[in-house]
Amino acid sequence: MKRVRELDRRARRAAGDVKVLRRLAWPERTVQSFLTSWRRGAPRLPKVPARARDLSAARGALDAVIAEASPDDPLEGYVRRTAESYRDAARMVEAAGTPEFAELSRAIYGHPRDRIQGSAMTHLDAAQRLLTNTERLQAAGVVREADICITPETVRAQLDQDLRRTLGDATPKIVIDRSLASKAAAGALRIRIRGKTAFSELDIAQLREHEGLVHSATALNGRAQRNLSCMRLSSPRTTRTQEGLATVAELITRAVDIARLRRLALRTVAIDAALDGADFVQVFEVFLNAGQSEEESARSAMRVFRGGDVRGRVAFTKDVVYLAGMIEVHTFLRKAIELSRPDLVARLFAGRLTLGDVTRMSEAFEAGHVKPARHVPEWATDLPRLAAYLAFNALVDLVDLREVTLEDV
Repeated sequence: MKRVRELDRRARRAAGDVKVLRRLAWPERTVQSFLTSWRRGAPRLPKVPARARDLSAARGALDAVIAEASPDDPLEGYVRRTAESYRDAARMVEAAGTPEFAELSRAIYGHPRDRIQGSAMTHLDAAQRLLTNTERLQAAGVVREADICITPETVRAQLDQDLRRTLGDATPKIVIDRSLASKAAAGALRIRIRGKTAFSELDIAQLREHEGLVHSATALNGRAQRNLSCMRLSSPRTTRTQEGLATVAELITRAVDIARLRRLALRTVAIDAALDGADFVQVFEVFLNAGQSEEESARSAMRVFRGGDVRGRVAFTKDVVYLAGMIEVHTFLRKAIELSRPDLVARLFAGRLTLGDVTRMSEAFEAGHVKPARHVPEWATDLPRLAAYLAFNALVDLVDLREVTLEDV
């Protein structure tokens, strides 16, 4: 294990210099400047300050780990895949604003037109179908934004109280971050929630299940791994599974509504539009015309163009992972139950893993080289109820609603 731990330590140290989202983040004033121009009736493409992004030292250190770690060893293979992910992410960050950025982003996070495994549909097809299927509900008033009137300070207190029921003394510190672009960001020791905004009751439930009981829980479990400290890292390659697991958690615990699902689908549609040539203003209008506020539409468009070109065709595809990951994790859970492998459910929480890691590392789990997850949300431990939910989902999936009318039922 000494060799594995040394490779793991070196990979974790080098990965600490990459920090993709932090390096691609826009200053708050950039978003506000665009909104000012929009409200004046003369929208201007945002001007994003250039940043130095030389990550050659980190890439060199990661390449050295990749060269030494065996892909055939379960533990070294995990370290190698993690190092490769951060190496590719470093190259992507360095290529910001160029076509290579979009290519690397697709390789890491996926593309709207990638096919869904086990289906003839692409992720874009799925997003468009979800939006189409809920349009009438929106027109009928069923799809509506919840009352948004809760302060960040109240959210912080409620979230801390909720999480302590499951995480106890390991509950991360919850802080208000006025510069945060997304509503929240979670790690093992800290959960940040956005300041200068208001939240709804449903937002609190989503933050609890998504940020606290998935992102923070997997990071905490990863920190407890003696042999693979890399399992605490939010490596780019694990993003899809992490976000998929977190959104599935929202679905299973009823912490999600149709408005939230529409927002996730809309991100995939907007990314495809940007890659197809839509500029920042046009992507902003995609969100605005779908019912988002001006403020949220600007932030959503900003997420699409982080590291990209605001004139279009070069975009950050990360937000494809929400809907795509949700479908993949749901499918994985269904397959695990079908094959009578409930052990795979808890293993998803042992650290920051991909779906592939969970099966590739079976030998390491069974040998005790990877510790079982200590912090697991209740829905993932109540296997009889989870199995019933997934088994019924699989059954009703066989019904083609296009062949059914209400009069037939």
